[in-house]
Amino acid sequence: MKKTVKKIPLNFACAPCGGCTVEVQGLSVEDKGDKILEDVSFSLHCGELLAVIGPNGGGKTTLVRSILGLRPHGGRVRFFSADGKERPLKIGYVPQSLDFDRLAPITVGDLFASALSRRPVFLGVGKALRESSRQVLEEVRVGRLMDRRLGMLSGGELQRVLLALALTPMPELLLLDEPVSGIDANGLELFYSILDGVRRKHHLSILLVSHDLRFVEKYADRAALIDRTLRLCAPPGAVLRSKEFRQSFGFAAGKEGEA
Repeated sequence: MKKTVKKIPLNFACAPCGGCTVEVQGLSVEDKGDKILEDVSFSLHCGELLAVIGPNGGGKTTLVRSILGLRPHGGRVRFFSADGKERPLKIGYVPQSLDFDRLAPITVGDLFASALSRRPVFLGVGKALRESSRQVLEEVRVGRLMDRRLGMLSGGELQRVLLALALTPMPELLLLDEPVSGIDANGLELFYSILDGVRRKHHLSILLVSHDLRFVEKYADRAALIDRTLRLCAPPGAVLRSKEFRQSFGFAAGKEGEA
């Protein structure tokens, strides 16, 4: 049975903030004639955390990859600075996981040096780069891990290191694709708390793909329900208790926003 799709205006539940704005306009993705995403439009203002939720296969990761420019798509992704002028969009990205050889003798400092400098890591890391790396690591509470091997980090520690790397240099839009999958409850709370502090301090726009509905309701300003298209974009509580949510997931969210 074909679902009835409710068309959502571009600025639904979005009050202009007077600052910079990321606009996703009519984003659509096809694969061999199959529509994976269709006509997704929303705005994201500076300092706002927009959580993207939806069923498996609904197109959440495809949306992220399209915004990153890694997936061919129709529609446009535009960035307007506070003066109203359109400018290139600087994006920071935190993936769900990082694939690497856990036995390799690579430290957190080496990771930053290889990502941020053209100087070969085996020649050593300069003092200025090391200090700037330490400062951003301190901001996400992992400064002590500068000389720790990546393979010795816990899942939560590694994701905070990747968050720090995504913030260097500071982007206009931070994308996170289910960045805390497999992390325990204490690690989840810490990660989201740190993320919330970072976005408030830097007035950073954040698009977060997450299935942790309790944390979505606690920390997000709005939630976008993606199920092949944008079915609803509104405050998290309203989305989690909507008929659109029940239709997409087949059940209602719990009292605390847990599926």
